[in-house]
Amino acid sequence: MQNIILSFLTSLLVVIFGIPSVITVAKQKGLFDKPDHRKLHVNKVPRLGGLAIIAGFSIAVSIWGIPTEIASRLQYLQAALIVLFFSGLKDDIVVLTPIKKLMSQLLAAALVVVGEDIRITSFYGLFGVTELNIWVSYILSVFTIVVITNAFNLIDGIDGLAGGLGFIISITFGLWFNLIDQVGWSIISFSLAGALIGFLVFNFNPAKIFMGDAGSLCTGFLLSIMAVQFIEFNRPEVQNYYKITTAPVIAIAILVIPLFDTFRVFTIRLLKKKSPFSADRNHLHHMLLKTGLGHKEVSLVLYIVNIIFVLIAFLLKDSPILTVFITIGVLAFALSQIPIYINSQRIADIESDTNGVLSKEITENILSDKHLSN
Repeated sequence: MQNIILSFLTSLLVVIFGIPSVITVAKQKGLFDKPDHRKLHVNKVPRLGGLAIIAGFSIAVSIWGIPTEIASRLQYLQAALIVLFFSGLKDDIVVLTPIKKLMSQLLAAALVVVGEDIRITSFYGLFGVTELNIWVSYILSVFTIVVITNAFNLIDGIDGLAGGLGFIISITFGLWFNLIDQVGWSIISFSLAGALIGFLVFNFNPAKIFMGDAGSLCTGFLLSIMAVQFIEFNRPEVQNYYKITTAPVIAIAILVIPLFDTFRVFTIRLLKKKSPFSADRNHLHHMLLKTGLGHKEVSLVLYIVNIIFVLIAFLLKDSPILTVFITIGVLAFALSQIPIYINSQRIADIESDTNGVLSKEITENILSDKHLSN
């Protein structure tokens, strides 16, 4: 436990002391995230927070993780992080084409899936599927890692949201890894958690720095690896007191905000016959901003929602896996409709006050633009 605490404190301190220097260099070199019609900030903000996050994480894991059972795995994990970090950093500075970003993510995922055999091997009976063919396992694992990595990247839209959710998710996995004596993986989780809480000191509204693609892609990648390991450490043949027979669905619940939000937004775009990768303001944090909440309030609401899903999932962990999956899905859909209903009522009120002079499109724009500067 001592190494776990020290890894958390090490990454925390590296980030807290490192970010002011990163901000200074970013300002001197003009490396800002500039406002435009798609973004919710109105001032130029440095977007190189990923530098400090990955530095803090890497230093902490290298110091405190080497004596543990993960020492042999660090080479693959660090190699994958280097690939993702530099592709994200290039995108933060000069913009990287989507295909090149995807290729870097596939390479990073393949490094850990094939190189270290970190992969999903069973569905635990979900949809009637148990053991997976090795090639199906490889493909599914790479796909899962890439999806989670991108899902986390997509929720990085308002101050404090990605960092806070990443902290909650990594702490959840880290505590469970510690319970089953997987000290090395607990160190990885707590090192990331320490780095993210240090980053939040500078990123919570009003943000002094953003994590950028380098930070969000690497953080999402690490969380995806934790999720895969969480699922595998609960395999049917594994015997331990804390075993969870519904692990795949519990992992989904732990990652519910980024996963459900990405699924929801992609579905809306496809139904509108648009590319699923086209930019819009249909994310959950956009919908909550339209209700009148500010950045701080939206982030806090989504933190609480994610924690509630984690608690519900663990309370239902002994129920049939399909039951837990349906419950999580229905609850996520129901909760996502609340801000939509609130906004529809506000639009109706505005139209009523103006005797229908303003069109629905105009009132929606009024609501969407109201909190850009918060």
